[in-house]
Amino acid sequence: MGQLVDVVLTKAGRVKIRYEARLLSDNGAQVSVLAPWAAPGVRDFGFVRFEPGDEFTEHYWRDRWYAVKEVRTGDGVLKGWYCDITRPAVVRDPDSDAGEILVEDLDLDLWVSADGSEVLRLDEDEFAASGLADSDPEAARQAVAALDALERLAKEGGLPGLLVG
Repeated sequence: MGQLVDVVLTKAGRVKIRYEARLLSDNGAQVSVLAPWAAPGVRDFGFVRFEPGDEFTEHYWRDRWYAVKEVRTGDGVLKGWYCDITRPAVVRDPDSDAGEILVEDLDLDLWVSADGSEVLRLDEDEFAASGLADSDPEAARQAVAALDALERLAKEGGLPGLLVG
């Protein structure tokens, strides 16, 4: 492992962001990578700040409707977990220079603070406005079910166990 791959996050058919990450593991169902904060500058959500120097250990599944990103400061202090509700990831040529992890963002997100005291459902308004429930009702059902399952797991303290590659 250690190969570099591109993570390509799309939303509504457009590339939202593309960034380079280091492949940590791939067991055939789950692929994990390490990446620095890839967006320019600081993003302050009010409940957490993502900023240059932060490191994301990102976990994607080929058969699940979410991705989980463990967020740490550059000093290694755990900030929490940012969970994206997505279609199952498509991994292309992970062992080559052209390796990619393709992920389609479905708008719903979940934030879990490092100590587990905050479990926040995010962007439900964006999800409702996206029209996915009308254009692809099965995908919308899968997205809501994934958010509900991750929220239950987080509230039970089981989120870190999910991330074992």
